[in-house]
Amino acid sequence: ETAIEEIHHIHKLDAPSGTAITLAESILENSDLEGWELDTKSKSKLEIKSIREGEVPGTHLVSYRSSIDEISLKHEAFGRDGFALGAVIAAEWIVGKRGLFRMEDVLNIS
Repeated sequence: ETAIEEIHHIHKLDAPSGTAITLAESILENSDLEGWELDTKSKSKLEIKSIREGEVPGTHLVSYRSSIDEISLKHEAFGRDGFALGAVIAAEWIVGKRGLFRMEDVLNIS
């Protein structure tokens, strides 16, 4: 059983977040699951649980669970500094370039 949980501040309008959807798409590329769905209990779908509380900048948790154990990977932002730094790096990188780019291009990730 694979699941994604994401937590963001109460002002965030989209659910699930773009990051959660990107994580889901990456997981689906390497699984037999038939897509993702919010708050599902379907064994054939990847569940994404979206929580909005307080002023949480952003937390994403991916878990793989079986009847005997669970493996989880969690990223928790403590503030917005990392997001701001990423925006500055992308702005500096794109100077003089034309076209449509993704953060993978900025970070030179295939």
